[in-house]
Amino acid sequence: MKTELGLRAEQAAPIVALLDEDLPHRLPGAAPSEDDEQDEDPLRRARRFAAPLLRGEVLDSGEPALAHADGVAAILAGIGAAPAMQAASYLVYAGDYLNKPEETVARAFGDSYAGLVMHTRRLVQIQRAAREAEVEQQRRQEQTELVRKMLLAFSRDLRVVLLRLASRLQTLRWHAASKTDCPKALASESLQVFAPLANRLGIWQIKWELEDLSFRFLEPEAYRDLARALHEKRLEREQAVETARAQLEAQLRGFGVSAEVQGRPKHLYSIWKKMRGKGLDLARVFDLRALRVIVPNVQACYVVLSKLHELYQPVDGEFDDYIAKPKPNGYQSLHTVVIAADGKAMEVQIRTREMHEHAEHGVAAHWAYKEAGTKGYAGVSAAGEFEEQVAQARKAVLRQLLAWERDFAAGGGGGPAFDDRIYVFTPQANVVELCADATAIDFAYALHTDLGHRCRGAKVDGQMVPLNTPLRSGQTVEVSSVKEGGPSLDWLNPELGYLQSPRSRAKVRAWFNAQVQAQTRAKGRELVEKLLQREGRTAIKLEELASRLGFKNADALFEVVGKDEYSLRNIETLLRPPKPEADEDQLLAQKHTRSTRPGAGGSGVLVVGVDSLLTQLARCCRPAPPDAITGYVTRGKGVAIHRCDCANLRQMAASSPERVIAVAWGEPASDKGGKPVLYPVDLVLETQDRPGLLRDVLEVFAKDKLNVTSVNHQSGQGRPARSDLSRMNFTVEVSDAARLNQTLTALTQLKGVRSARRR
Repeated sequence: MKTELGLRAEQAAPIVALLDEDLPHRLPGAAPSEDDEQDEDPLRRARRFAAPLLRGEVLDSGEPALAHADGVAAILAGIGAAPAMQAASYLVYAGDYLNKPEETVARAFGDSYAGLVMHTRRLVQIQRAAREAEVEQQRRQEQTELVRKMLLAFSRDLRVVLLRLASRLQTLRWHAASKTDCPKALASESLQVFAPLANRLGIWQIKWELEDLSFRFLEPEAYRDLARALHEKRLEREQAVETARAQLEAQLRGFGVSAEVQGRPKHLYSIWKKMRGKGLDLARVFDLRALRVIVPNVQACYVVLSKLHELYQPVDGEFDDYIAKPKPNGYQSLHTVVIAADGKAMEVQIRTREMHEHAEHGVAAHWAYKEAGTKGYAGVSAAGEFEEQVAQARKAVLRQLLAWERDFAAGGGGGPAFDDRIYVFTPQANVVELCADATAIDFAYALHTDLGHRCRGAKVDGQMVPLNTPLRSGQTVEVSSVKEGGPSLDWLNPELGYLQSPRSRAKVRAWFNAQVQAQTRAKGRELVEKLLQREGRTAIKLEELASRLGFKNADALFEVVGKDEYSLRNIETLLRPPKPEADEDQLLAQKHTRSTRPGAGGSGVLVVGVDSLLTQLARCCRPAPPDAITGYVTRGKGVAIHRCDCANLRQMAASSPERVIAVAWGEPASDKGGKPVLYPVDLVLETQDRPGLLRDVLEVFAKDKLNVTSVNHQSGQGRPARSDLSRMNFTVEVSDAARLNQTLTALTQLKGVRSARRR
């Protein structure tokens, strides 16, 4: 009887070819013996490698490890997998008993098998964690993570799909054959995750058997009742199906219609699901006996339908035209239910060969793999049309994996957990994982940082799109780039939406930071080299100079010099011979000596009783004419000039009163151009934050013709008592501090300014 129980080996060949595409047909080994040279069968070699490791070992399920690997290989062989693919089943399980499985398998069989072992073993660990979770919510979260990890593993190596499906089917078969209890979590996972995956990929043989076995363990009473009811009618059904098949094929041939008629009994879980979903009893399930008619073209489909309704009585309300209106997944066929010669209902499906291939094999039915099965891979150019066909088929399979993931989420398995990332394809059909709403720039950075920097355009599914267009799962993205260049500052603007990935944004910021750092170092290098030219020391090595100054290398020196964090005077001091320091004792001895001249020194400060002493203005209080000032004799740095009300001066004078020296401002000093010398003065403003306040303050300074050299803003946050106030610090240059009174008064009149004073 020509009855289809599921996916036949020749029908499974396309997807098996897809899953085998990365496997070598001849496995490389290390130092092969004479037996290895004669025995090039990869299946035998892999079993010989794994048998000593697996023999006597038992899996978590209780099944002998070697018997499990044998069963997986047999399942793969049953659907037409190549010996190389069957060999992988032994290596994956052998990896559990090796110290360094990836390295060992890579040395003995190659990197392709090592990668397969790595992805599969990691996936098995996730599956175990999902099943061991005791709390239902936790189990659901673990199962969601399982689906995500499965998708990642499948996208990296499509061979993992078939291995995991075959392994799970073998586990369920063992529980059924040995009559040992199957864990509910394992059966539920098989029904909710693995069977839908097989369905999405069109591997019907594995799909229906996974469903039936899971049904057997999850609903044992319902399974037994249904199996018993069907068994009582089994011979009758099989005879009726074969009689109807042969009769219809002969009748269509008599009408001149070339058609292939197949019998298709329904499996137990499908029957039970239909009965429960529609509230039917077994007698009302019309497709227990079903025929499938395969014809050359669409016109022949409707011809067969017409002839069928002439030969048999159709059942009202049981006709569907999925050719004119295909299902969302692309399924096409004519469905009708008729009353057979024995008076019982029978479903008939009518479709073309192309429709049948799509329905049976799903996305794996791509004809390129059939061509590969006859021509082989070696005879096809890597850059030819075949490679493009392979890439398109890989995309089709991976899109079905994405659809399977969405099905799982929509069914309550994943929910929002799957909304945080997407999967897109490169033109070579490689999968790239991105965050949700990622753009083509995020895609480019995910491939390579330098490609992201140089990205200038993108095509999505062959169409040019703006770089800030959000991507969706399943799209094919191709970016165009320039030979040299960098990112745009606009990419960092969140309102423009160019970047969604934090990783991409970090790479863009790092690029700009590197540019700023390079500019800073260039500026510092230029300043240092000019100083060396002025000092006539251009022969000195820059690395040696940096080392003598305490820096790790010359770049570190250039960076701090370029940032104005390191004074060039330190380099001058290193290069020049030391000058005699001011004689501290002499300064103190001459403290009470009076000078008859009214002023001295280019600093504009007259030190009473001493001519041309080294003087410097103290930074703590920033004195400026006509402030009342006092001098303090420092150790080795001359006289520091402080304002008389300086708190630092009071502390130093209390501990060392003998170092205080009377000073006074001399005549107003001028620079070489005749302009008055300007003195830096610090101002402090207590403010309440409001928009435009800084602009208004700067306008007051500009109106009074004061040059602002530094601005610092300190927020009130962190000071609970005054969290509503902020502090603004300004450094301005004045020739006469008396002018500041008018400026401070004007500042206090601004809205939001609570006080304004000198520091």
